[in-house]
Amino acid sequence: MTGRKDVGPNMQSIKDIGHYTIPCVLRNSFSKFPDRPALSIVGKPPMTYTEMREDIQRYARLLKLAGVSKGDKVAVLSPSMPKWGVAYFSIVCLGAIAVPLLPDFSKAEVEGIVVHSDACFAFVSKSNLEKVMDCGETMKSIFCLEEESFVRGGEQVGTGETETVDLFGVELEEQDTASIIYTSGTTGTPKGVELSHRNIVFMAHQTRLIQDIHPDDVFLSILPMSHVYEFTIGFIFPMMQGSHVVYLGRSVAVSSLLPALKIVRPTIMLSVPAVMEKIYKNKIVPSFEKSKVVSSLYKLPVIRKLLHKIAGRTLMETFGGRIKFFGLGGAKVQPEVERFLKEAGFPYAIGYGLTETSPLIAGANPHYTRLGSTGPKMEGIEMKLIHVEEATGIGEVVTKGPHVMKGYYKNEELTKSVFTEDGFFKTGDCATLDKSGYLYIKGRNKNVIIGASGENIYPEDIEFVLNKHPLVLESLVVERDNRLVALVKLDEETIEKGKPAIGNAEQGLSAIYAKTLTDIRSYVNSQVNKFSQLKGIEQISDLEKTASQKIKRFLYNTGSKGKVTNVR
Repeated sequence: MTGRKDVGPNMQSIKDIGHYTIPCVLRNSFSKFPDRPALSIVGKPPMTYTEMREDIQRYARLLKLAGVSKGDKVAVLSPSMPKWGVAYFSIVCLGAIAVPLLPDFSKAEVEGIVVHSDACFAFVSKSNLEKVMDCGETMKSIFCLEEESFVRGGEQVGTGETETVDLFGVELEEQDTASIIYTSGTTGTPKGVELSHRNIVFMAHQTRLIQDIHPDDVFLSILPMSHVYEFTIGFIFPMMQGSHVVYLGRSVAVSSLLPALKIVRPTIMLSVPAVMEKIYKNKIVPSFEKSKVVSSLYKLPVIRKLLHKIAGRTLMETFGGRIKFFGLGGAKVQPEVERFLKEAGFPYAIGYGLTETSPLIAGANPHYTRLGSTGPKMEGIEMKLIHVEEATGIGEVVTKGPHVMKGYYKNEELTKSVFTEDGFFKTGDCATLDKSGYLYIKGRNKNVIIGASGENIYPEDIEFVLNKHPLVLESLVVERDNRLVALVKLDEETIEKGKPAIGNAEQGLSAIYAKTLTDIRSYVNSQVNKFSQLKGIEQISDLEKTASQKIKRFLYNTGSKGKVTNVR
């Protein structure tokens, strides 16, 4: 069992494309799929591949007349929508370098990145204009995507020009930089990851070995296109194969997602685990707890599997009835959620990678997923573990191949530090490998806590147990004075709804929270090994996150942060 699926007859190969550059991908798709739908927003007519080509040419002309040429940096700051893709393609077809920015980045982060990247032009959505207006002298032109007009530098372009732009006239090498992607990470220091045309096209091309797609496939896009996961797998890959990508067009919420699923009826979706975990916690679990009889029977494995199978059919209908690949990435999936998906027969797949690896290192088709694993390594790359612990088999994941970034922009020292002497990229992730090559991620190398007797303790493992508790919304495990302490954000609404009648409301509520924390700690300690036992637990009002919604662990390593209600 390899985790792969045979490539279908409709799949485009690199022989069709010619070279590993994005313009070559586009030229091939424009030729093969001219009248197929390419990009759209839920409920609105799609643009065809031919119409997309015309819009790309129009945007490329604006860039060229504004003085943008090969090697220049152009920022894209916008929620996911068809014009984001058009803007990106216009940039790289001129040989310029795209700098995608997360819409959630703060004004200060955007300004810092624009200055660091030397971006001279920006495609910006109306809602984000304020973030770029004070970016200084390097930013010469700013174009508003919705208004289709310049808010800075428009006078350079003029309105009388009729020159057409040859989208394939610029000579590009596969190793030329296509994108510089900035990520806040968890250290608070933004890094610009340089990805070449070869990095991106190679990864999109190899993805077909995990899941075959064809022009009739419909992707529903709910993640930011500035994330390389959504960009490469959810944008370049379908554009390479003539598929149709539909954007949600608004923030992801149950109120917007459920109607969209009925309208679009997607065959492919990419998501972060939090979306499915929320559906599981709010929709699936309550159905098993609606009566004492069902709740009691659910504890029996045979009945649980049967109930999961029934719930899986309902879930398929909720997703429009056509879903064949639901990709999960960006974080580890909670074990009980993955077990449900597996037993429900829902076509989920899990991938593992980083921005620096374009992004995939490992992944499996829905037919070949294994509980707790991200699947085997991608075809065409190298992957291994180094510094493996003899007792546990845990080592650091390193990888080499066409998927690995060129380096960190303007930071040779940092680039050098993340490569081994023999050229492998060090991911910083700890994992094990089974006999058939399936990868099991344990946590970040830098997050490992060394126990009193020298044991390696992975806080992420404890957090997965914490997050299984029905009253825990999110959690973080840290070390305080050689003690393991959990910071938990509680489901206060549920707790307060279920509180008994009390005389002194404030005093009674405090006691309820104290008991809840004690119960959670006991629950966790009953399920983890003795080295991972919690010695303390705190309620915290919120856990500060990066723009990509990862908890900023570095803020919580010492002392406490946030509103601490109880410490036990």
